[in-house]
Amino acid sequence: MEAGPRSSPRSGHKLHAVRSRELQLLGGIVAVAAVVRFATLDQQSFWYDEAVTVGLVRMDLGDMFDRIPDSESTPPLYYVIGWLWAKLFGTGEVGLRSLSAVCGTALVPVVYAAAARLAGVRAGLIAAALAAVNPLLVWYSQEARAYALFVLMGGLSFLFFIRLLTGDPRRRTLVLWGVVSALALATHYFAAFLVAIEAAWLLVAAANRRPVAIAVAGLAVVELAHLPLLLHQRSRGLADFIDDISLGYRLGRTPKQLLIGFDAPAEVVGAVVAGALVLVALWLVWSRGDDRERRAAITGLAIGGTLLIGTTLLAIFGVDYYDTRNVLVAWPPLAVAVAAGFGAEHSGRTGLAGAVALVVVSGATVLFVAMHEPVQRDDWRSVAAALDDDTVEPRAVVVTPPSAPVLFRVYAPRLEAMPDGGAAVREVDIVALAQRDRTQSRPSDPPRPDDAHPPPAPGFELVEPPLLEETFTLLRYAAPEPVAITPDALAATRLDPDRPAAVFVER
Repeated sequence: MEAGPRSSPRSGHKLHAVRSRELQLLGGIVAVAAVVRFATLDQQSFWYDEAVTVGLVRMDLGDMFDRIPDSESTPPLYYVIGWLWAKLFGTGEVGLRSLSAVCGTALVPVVYAAAARLAGVRAGLIAAALAAVNPLLVWYSQEARAYALFVLMGGLSFLFFIRLLTGDPRRRTLVLWGVVSALALATHYFAAFLVAIEAAWLLVAAANRRPVAIAVAGLAVVELAHLPLLLHQRSRGLADFIDDISLGYRLGRTPKQLLIGFDAPAEVVGAVVAGALVLVALWLVWSRGDDRERRAAITGLAIGGTLLIGTTLLAIFGVDYYDTRNVLVAWPPLAVAVAAGFGAEHSGRTGLAGAVALVVVSGATVLFVAMHEPVQRDDWRSVAAALDDDTVEPRAVVVTPPSAPVLFRVYAPRLEAMPDGGAAVREVDIVALAQRDRTQSRPSDPPRPDDAHPPPAPGFELVEPPLLEETFTLLRYAAPEPVAITPDALAATRLDPDRPAAVFVER
């Protein structure tokens, strides 16, 4: 008998070298993702939603659980982890946001593993590079909210779904899919769409449906356990602001935001270029991809596309909570489809050039946001610092927008709401931040005073030139003696007449 073919030591060394190079490239991409997320973690101040998170994780654990049903519109897992995280790292911008930055960085190898499993190592590396610098993923990796954990758990669910779908027979893989899917459901209600799509696919495709059915039944129990909380939070109307924006506008902005985030240099041009590159990737996988690569793209598009269609239909039929951040979990499967095209074996230099171009567009957008304050979060930290400069007590502070109380509990805890009966003060500071027409939209210029802006009451005079910052305006008035004044009278002196004001006093 002739001996079968055996691998030579030389071929074994070559395989090891190739594998080592792949891991080095992946390690470099993950390092870039970490730098992009952690280097500017404290550059922006907390905004309203993050300040709510800060308030929750500063409570006792029991008080936090009591508060979540009336203050949030998501399940509690992120806040439990955030509460523990805050005990170790604090509740400052870096300490609390580092949880999201870790989740965002960890997503990169998860996306790599899913794409590599479906379409090969080259596609995996391209998917990882896209995840490392995607502006929307970076944004939520630097926010103390549930979204980075949501997309990480969803990405892990998708990864183990792919492993099951591509013939991984181990019971452990099914268990892991069930566990991370349950964690996704406990992080965000919209995870139910992803998990339901994967569960239906696995039930249809499985040769032995019994263990899959048991796992799916367990996930159904997890989802039902969250139903009372979901219904209570919905009755509170905490997410009804989403419906204030037309559904057509929200649907139209989703592709743009998934590609280049909220704001970008030459925003329209950037969105068109990024969208064209995605179409090139899909054309490459269709025209030059092999069967495996086409299946990978179809799988990614089927999961991500069905999720987007399902959430859209739900909104059309009356349960409208559709927003890009709520469907962020569609990003990993859609990215796999794009990477399968750019990474197709026969795409050649065209695929590599397309991938590099999309990474460059994404990276340039991230850099643009890091360097331009007007497209960042509202700068409440700088407002509080400006108010802390050479103040006279007792004083009043008038602020638009009226969400200031939540932010000042973080950045200016010495300020308290002025009682209805008013107070006697020697100084009045009037502050106005830039206004946004829609959630996370580019803000307009902050309101500026005209020459005729009246003092808050007789006896008060402007004691210094107006502070005209890029993101806010501050006027400071003082009187020689305390003057009694009511919050209604102070609110009437606000700089932004289109929004109500919050009125504070510091004694």
